[in-house]
Amino acid sequence: MTAQTTSLKITGMSCAGCVGRVERALQAVPGVAEASVNFANRTAQVTHEGPVADLTEATAKAGYPAELTEAVLDVEGLNCASCVGRVERALNAAPGVVEAQVNLANRSARVTYAVGATDPVALAAVSTAAGYAARPHAEAGDDAPAHDHAQAEIAELQRMTLFAAALALPVFVLEMGGHMIPAFHHWIAGTIGLHTSHLIQFALTTVLLFGPGRVFYARGIPALLRGAPDMNALVALGTGAAYGFSVVATFAPGLLPAGTANVYFEAAAVIVVLILLGRWLEARARGRTGAAIEALVGLQPRHARVERKGQAVEVDIADIQPGDTLIIRPGERIPADAVVLDGQSHVDESMITGEPVPVAKAAGDMLVGGTVNTAGALRARAEKVGADTVLAQIIRMVEQAQGAKLPIQSVVDRITLWFVPIVMAVAALTVLVWLAFGPSPALGHALVAGVAVLIIACPCAMGLATPTSIMVGTGRAAELGVLFRKGDALQRLQEAKVIAFDKTGTLTLGRPELTDLTPAQGFDRDTVLRLAAAVEAQSEHPIASAIARAAEGNVPAVDGFQSLTGLGARATVEGQDVLVGADRLFAREGIDLGPLADVGAAWAAEGKTPLYASVGGRAAAVLAVSDPVKSGTAEAIERFHQMGLTVAMITGDNTRTAQALAAKLGIDAVTAEVMPEGKVAALDALRADHGALAFVGDGINDAPALAHADTGIAVGTGTDVAIEAADVVLMSGDLRGVANALEVSRATMGNIRQNLGWAFGYNVLLIPVAAGVLYPFGGPMLSPVLAAGAMALSSVFVVSNALRLRRVRAALPAASRIRAADPLPVAAAAE
Repeated sequence: MTAQTTSLKITGMSCAGCVGRVERALQAVPGVAEASVNFANRTAQVTHEGPVADLTEATAKAGYPAELTEAVLDVEGLNCASCVGRVERALNAAPGVVEAQVNLANRSARVTYAVGATDPVALAAVSTAAGYAARPHAEAGDDAPAHDHAQAEIAELQRMTLFAAALALPVFVLEMGGHMIPAFHHWIAGTIGLHTSHLIQFALTTVLLFGPGRVFYARGIPALLRGAPDMNALVALGTGAAYGFSVVATFAPGLLPAGTANVYFEAAAVIVVLILLGRWLEARARGRTGAAIEALVGLQPRHARVERKGQAVEVDIADIQPGDTLIIRPGERIPADAVVLDGQSHVDESMITGEPVPVAKAAGDMLVGGTVNTAGALRARAEKVGADTVLAQIIRMVEQAQGAKLPIQSVVDRITLWFVPIVMAVAALTVLVWLAFGPSPALGHALVAGVAVLIIACPCAMGLATPTSIMVGTGRAAELGVLFRKGDALQRLQEAKVIAFDKTGTLTLGRPELTDLTPAQGFDRDTVLRLAAAVEAQSEHPIASAIARAAEGNVPAVDGFQSLTGLGARATVEGQDVLVGADRLFAREGIDLGPLADVGAAWAAEGKTPLYASVGGRAAAVLAVSDPVKSGTAEAIERFHQMGLTVAMITGDNTRTAQALAAKLGIDAVTAEVMPEGKVAALDALRADHGALAFVGDGINDAPALAHADTGIAVGTGTDVAIEAADVVLMSGDLRGVANALEVSRATMGNIRQNLGWAFGYNVLLIPVAAGVLYPFGGPMLSPVLAAGAMALSSVFVVSNALRLRRVRAALPAASRIRAADPLPVAAAAE
């Protein structure tokens, strides 16, 4: 490898000592000839022979990571897996590039590179120099989005296919009509003559090959000259051989052995038509693989009404600035993430939560860009705009997942690297064998077999097998409220044997609620709740807040409030002494709880927290407070068991509460009273016992476990830290989304295996048939025209099979929106 100099922007340096440590770390990397670090501008100049990834890994281990960024390129001319490998190799060899991944399905390259070492324009130039024209990807909303380029490609392929078919039809009728209908052959011979027929076929085929078919030669011949043949090279060789032989047979038949001067213009013409038809159908099908992204982009409004100098003016969505006051009328999409200033309305947030019922919004409430204001006018202050909105982040996550490579793809890449050269070698060997051992006319048989081998080989199907399934699968997951932040999580999630959950905020709502209330004999339930809530409204304790909320603001004034640390609270309410607290408070006060004590003990065994209330020195009621289980949690856990998974819970709560909840929900394994680092150890233990695992959490203290699990799943209602540490994000807090994520993961990987089985099986079985291995046993020779049809349909089959993932059904019905609190109604609970 030739030595190159790379400039890295180093972060974390604070003194001259840091400089020395970074230099030593870089100089220790094999292949580094020289490393010089500049503290003033925080850069390192490194002369090296190895990959840049080795340098960035070394600085990161030393505690001074290099600043990296990512560029996405739109790449033209990608037709098969061989093209993908060549572009990847060219980009990975470019200065400053850490990693490059090329996606055949969406014709893009995602490149991670060191800041300051290169830029997107330079990277596009590298791909272009390798024979595949590229440009930096246009962001959503730009003048020429990728969708428009895809539609233009489809339209161009349609035009070329129809033009080619119009030229090929007379050629096919003139030549093959005579073979199929002898009378037609004699009519041609007796009217215009066979030589004139061949001249007409020559003229039409020449126009076809150098018109609609020129793309194969314009790309295939340069690839051959570079020593990097691709799918276009195979088509160029195959059709070129058939055309060239036919030209000689037409204009200089004496140069060929007697009896071999046959023409194959119809083969060259129809091959081009069929391959163009296959690419047209493939492009149309491939366009549907990005339907999810198009739908998400379509949620972004193009314009918004903004207050400027006291007037409401309409501006382009790109002109909104944080802090702008938005005017949102009924029926309009909300243009940016915002907070309501005034007005009341209901907003349809189904795109985020899956909840079909609009959510009430008033002053102080948050609005998500792209959701729909259904009724009522709102004034709101823009908080996040453009690429910072929730919708933009969702689109970015889906695009990144769709462009990712799964571990299974590495096997495909190794095979396709040598696929086209091997096919060319097999075709050459086929021709030699037929010339040496074939029956007369050997040259004709050799030409037919050689061209058939070149044409029937289909690296396109192998290259499309994985990325098309990923695109459709991750898009369908987004429609079900599941975002795969990392594409390889698709493969890892379906390997999971155990699903582990955090408790608070994941299995439960995350804040205590009053779930039960039983009054003593002679006391009215509503009256006791009102008096107890009046006392607890003076406390800031979460349990006290739960009781106060249950009264829904219907609380009288209190006098002489007194907090009794560790026991409860007391106050005078409406002239009566009211006491609320634990059973030990009443034992201290000498108040007999009577039958209420047994009720409280039963609730405690269920994992609830019992509290008691007395009025005027008499026991009045027992109340139970707990963190309610989210709607759909029990249903989700039942589905996990049906999927053959072990379900575990890892929580910092006390063992008694955790065991009670586990028994209620049917959870198989419980680890309780653990700190955040203890969750990581618990995951290791579960992995050792059961195998690959996924962990579901929502809080900051879950981030280490999310990162440590084979697959980390963060609920979308959780913290940003948890979401950043996760591989998969649920857009709502409903755990039925985890079941949907598993369903999509399993369906997608099954689809990929089907595609790869077809792509490899097709080539392994049909290339020998095209070479003529069945002929000695009485089998047929495979016509190059049939070979072209089979090759075209192979790619279409793979893409069409991937599109079936758009019909993947949710493992469980769509979940309702999770409210901040969903307690058991007190009146019903007391029955």
